[in-house]
Amino acid sequence: MYFEQGMNISEISRETSFDRKTIKKYVDKTDWNEDPIHKIAKRGRPEKLKPFKETIDKWLMEDKTVRRKQRHTAKRIYERLTEIYKDEFDCCYKTVSNYVREKKKEIYAKSDGYLPLEHKPGEAQVDFGEADFYLNGRLYNGYYINVSFPYSNQGYTQLFKGQNQECLFEGLINIFNHIQGVPYRIWFDNASTIVAKILKDGNRDLTDDFMRFKEHYNFEAVFCNPNSGHEKGSVEAKVGYHRKNMFVPVPQITNLEEYNKELLIKCDNDANREHYRKEVKISELHIEDRKALIPLPSVEFDGGKYLTVKANSYGKFTLNNGLHEYSTSPKYANEKIQIRITANEVIILDENYRAIIKHTRLYGDTKQQSMQWLPYLNTLAKRPGALKYTGIYTMLPHSMKEYMETCSKSERGKILQTISVICEKSNFETAVKTVSEALMYGAYVWSSGCR
Repeated sequence: MYFEQGMNISEISRETSFDRKTIKKYVDKTDWNEDPIHKIAKRGRPEKLKPFKETIDKWLMEDKTVRRKQRHTAKRIYERLTEIYKDEFDCCYKTVSNYVREKKKEIYAKSDGYLPLEHKPGEAQVDFGEADFYLNGRLYNGYYINVSFPYSNQGYTQLFKGQNQECLFEGLINIFNHIQGVPYRIWFDNASTIVAKILKDGNRDLTDDFMRFKEHYNFEAVFCNPNSGHEKGSVEAKVGYHRKNMFVPVPQITNLEEYNKELLIKCDNDANREHYRKEVKISELHIEDRKALIPLPSVEFDGGKYLTVKANSYGKFTLNNGLHEYSTSPKYANEKIQIRITANEVIILDENYRAIIKHTRLYGDTKQQSMQWLPYLNTLAKRPGALKYTGIYTMLPHSMKEYMETCSKSERGKILQTISVICEKSNFETAVKTVSEALMYGAYVWSSGCR
């Protein structure tokens, strides 16, 4: 209402009944990592301003390439017209305000489902595609986010294990940072991670997290009509192009984060080819796109999701409707804990929101478990009598179980402590195998390791 409709704080307060301080807080807000903004209604009617409309339109069009907080308000336009035209300008502020409000609606194309025939520099479209890949030898049925600039036909892509909200945010943030700016208008489909509900009048009720993301980066979100993905023709074509040119043959990846960095450079290099219609290189046209980008915010958006979960009696909790189980520590048994979920990690936080345990995020519709054994091993090493009644015991090889039957509690504790020490530098399976082989050769087990 303030930036795009030209209403001042007093008008907004009268219209919405919100306190002036609350309205000013959100008008001045730059860091949208905090709680999402309350949704407010809009209103307005046009008024005459004929002799000066061309000047106003020019100023408002120029505003499209600057940050919203540096765009003209109706008040500033009124002041400039008064300064420039002096005695010629005799319209009241209300007349200017009403016209600016309606003109901004027209300029920023708020009507859903309308795709301009001529694409302007700095406008982008977004969509996901599907592509398999191997990560450290394991096959994933993955997804890749595509950002296409219709004006230049420049495209960028990032590969993920899923197409959830965290993947969407991380992919867009990576691309924004790479191109050092944000498209002023971005077209999306109606994915549930973005659109909570399509209203009868064609507007969208956006999810809180996407609303915060959009406000933080200051872009305008535009949506296709339901079941009309063809309205984003540029990115629809780019989905197929990226699959054929970036993900054939099936990628063999050891580090997904590094691979995504390389993808962005590959996309830059791919632009050194001629545009399919304009007889000039894509990279040259994309210069105009970059000139029209909105500057990056001073604070980067945290695309992670924070949840409170309750651990069971084993100190474990589940996500994805109970399919994916993650460990914490025995001390968190039956306790509520805070976690942070990103595209690739599930992180357990302490009471000060510091990361204490990190898991690789699980994907898929099958039951899976991610265990970080170190917290459990340390506890067991101090209480070795409980070993038989834990899940760790069932994972030990038969030969080690037999050997432990002959050991005292103290000796069993030393074996477990040795496994714990090796786990710090490797993993549970390697640690158990190393200690088991050492025991077969009659090695002595000490609390600091095997000899």
